Amino acid sequence: MIGLFFAFLFNPASFTQGYDINIRINGLSDTIAILGHYVSNSMYPDDTAWLDQNGFGVFKDDKKLPGGMYVIYLPSTKFFQILIDEDQQFTLESDTFNFINTLKARGTEENTIFYDFQRFMKTLSEEATTVQEKIKTSENEPEKEELKKRLKKLGDERISYINKVIQDNPKLFVSTFLKATLDINVPEPPILPDGKKDSVWQYYYFRNHYFDNFDYTDSRLLRTPLIEGKVMDFVTKIIPQIPDSIIPYLDIMLDKSKADSNVFRYMLITIFNYFAKSNVMGMDAVYIHLAEKYYINDSWWSDEKFITDLKERIEKAKPLLIGKQAPDMELMMIPADHFLAAENDTALKRFPHIGSRITLHSIDASYLVLAFWEVDCGHCQTLIPQLYEIYEKSLKNKNIKVLAVSTLFGEEGKIKWIDFVNKHKLYDWMNTWNPYSYQYKIQYDILTTPQFFILDQDKKIIAKRIGPEQIEPLINAYESMIKKQ
Repeated sequence: MIGLFFAFLFNPASFTQGYDINIRINGLSDTIAILGHYVSNSMYPDDTAWLDQNGFGVFKDDKKLPGGMYVIYLPSTKFFQILIDEDQQFTLESDTFNFINTLKARGTEENTIFYDFQRFMKTLSEEATTVQEKIKTSENEPEKEELKKRLKKLGDERISYINKVIQDNPKLFVSTFLKATLDINVPEPPILPDGKKDSVWQYYYFRNHYFDNFDYTDSRLLRTPLIEGKVMDFVTKIIPQIPDSIIPYLDIMLDKSKADSNVFRYMLITIFNYFAKSNVMGMDAVYIHLAEKYYINDSWWSDEKFITDLKERIEKAKPLLIGKQAPDMELMMIPADHFLAAENDTALKRFPHIGSRITLHSIDASYLVLAFWEVDCGHCQTLIPQLYEIYEKSLKNKNIKVLAVSTLFGEEGKIKWIDFVNKHKLYDWMNTWNPYSYQYKIQYDILTTPQFFILDQDKKIIAKRIGPEQIEPLINAYESMIKKQ
């Protein structure tokens, strides 16, 4: 019994910590190899090893590597992938000509299985390519059908191979990884009472089971090239692209990902950045939700300045969400007579104390188009006359009004404004500015021009950040939606 105790005590393998990965690359000598890991589709280096004259080198450290897919980079942009999990003391031997065919792994069941799979897939892929080429060139329909059946059989063989690996090795990361590459098998839809197939059942099944094979809370999958495509396809293609539909799913995903702090960080940053940059109208509601519920409270990696700036950004953006009542503002409306009278009168052009005060909420209209613009803005010089043409042609007779707000200040700004209105004869809508206050720019978050908003009769925002050509179709779509409701 004592002998067994001492044998255990002095057995180095019993106390092995960290990683010790020996590699031998036949065909290389006196050079450096780099070990790196994936985070989504990006690569980050972890260690280097010097390959001696025999191509032998060692990656070694006292600290273990997190599980995931790793890459060993060699000179001339050659590399091969390996899987790392619990067993981190092993040997790999290959050559520089064909890593898949020649790699031998000792002491790592993960990579033995992984490379057996890659060799199997290489054979399948070569045959599939041949079959696909025959399908393209064949003019014989029965032959084509047989070839397509063969192609499907090759796909089934891949799935069967993966399922056998999973069944035989349920505790290995290679099984988790290979399972994550499998699509969901969607059953045939049920038959409705009228004898027809349920046309939407398969979509709902696919959506509800989308992550059955892919456990995005497993941090090892975070360190693979699989996760970003899988997650973002779900977020951008599978969920209906409406904020009210997107937000509940994101809540489920983010709350579940909190089981691992690194996964949560990755998921929140990736999804938050996507919606923060989105130019799709209304998606700022998702961005604001993510900021308020998660980023401001839970992003432990963010510095204080970032959070402070984010809070300020949300405070400005939140009142302008689709469905909110537009902030009221006071403006000076300049009559058409003044533009005409000032056309050749420099003093009158400069004179700022002209017009009547109006407030946004006092304007009576079925729909109100807000157009913030500036004479010196190149886009405005094109789009404002476009908007006026649309207004004259199809908006004016529908009790749809346009409130055109010139954002250029001072005497010089007024001179340019007068000249532009006269040049394009923009007399028939409400031409306004406010020479005394910048407050409306803050209220409407006007950082660039032009900016267009559509408000309904209650001054609720129904569209924003759009082009003039979208105004009438959006109003028509909104009216259709109201009628259906």
